[in-house]
Amino acid sequence: MSGLNLDDFATLIERPDPGVRRDAEARRERLTPRPGALGRLDELGEWLAAAQGSVPVKPVEQVTALLFAGDHGVAELGVSAGPKGGAHELVRATLDGRNTAAILARRAGARLRVVDMSVDCDPDGLPEDVTRHRVRRGSGRIDVEDALTAEEAEAAFRAGMAIADEEADSGTDLVVLGDLSVGGTTAAGTLIGALCGTDASVVTGRGGAGIDDLEWMRKCAAIRDALRRARPVLGDQLKLLAAVGGADLTAATGFLLQSAVRRTPVILDGVVSAACALVAQRVAFRAPDWWLAGQSSGDPAQAKALDRMALNPLLDHGVTVGEGTGALLALPLVQAAAALAAELPERD
Repeated sequence: MSGLNLDDFATLIERPDPGVRRDAEARRERLTPRPGALGRLDELGEWLAAAQGSVPVKPVEQVTALLFAGDHGVAELGVSAGPKGGAHELVRATLDGRNTAAILARRAGARLRVVDMSVDCDPDGLPEDVTRHRVRRGSGRIDVEDALTAEEAEAAFRAGMAIADEEADSGTDLVVLGDLSVGGTTAAGTLIGALCGTDASVVTGRGGAGIDDLEWMRKCAAIRDALRRARPVLGDQLKLLAAVGGADLTAATGFLLQSAVRRTPVILDGVVSAACALVAQRVAFRAPDWWLAGQSSGDPAQAKALDRMALNPLLDHGVTVGEGTGALLALPLVQAAAALAAELPERD
């Protein structure tokens, strides 16, 4: 991969400032109500202070809900409740404000950004600012072929890095990361199964919209076959993403790593963002310190990935719709933690 050395991330990414976190903990000791009374909100406030390098913590006001979009060739096997090539409709509904992510982002005051990496449609049917990073129309069928060429994988990864820089440069306080994909959970299950060394059945979930038993068996078989293709390239994370990831997942991985370099905190949504985060952790072990797990979706692969990264979900409401929904539901908790840490008075 010309000019792209993932090993650099391990050096470039530092942990959120531990000294600032200690200062935030000391300040919390002096506030009302007493420490522990706010439960996990205390921990969130201290984490934000360390991420921001600021005591007291600053308000979380400039938020971007970022959704990477793509179609996956494996969807033609009937592994998803959505139709093959259906990501275009997901993108269109988001842009028109007709899905859960759009509604929640609007209510939370978050900027909604959709990035088409591999949607299987004519790019003229979508706005140019959505399609400008597109790598290809649809990713390859990962059970029998690579999702991307080496050149496409590098282009997708660099696109994710560039978007992270754009968000950091624009003053974004926090990013909510989600996906708009059809077949993406199959790719995610494959990545997690490969990195955790588990069998296909252990990481095969029911997907965002839910699938029946026959579709689950087809999905399990697809992940099994994709795992055979993934295992020989486990030592090279970019090759792994090219083999069984896809353009949207590759871009999200690049985004997560560069966001950690730029000290931008991120809330992860479901199994797709968890899979990208797990790949990113393999590249730079300190990177997960910049992320929160927004919710537990009930997907077994997501649970395995979060456990491997020691990320404890903020919410567990059984939300499986994807599209950044679970992470957006967690956003008010993070904003509340920042407000309380900043504004609660000290005890007399």
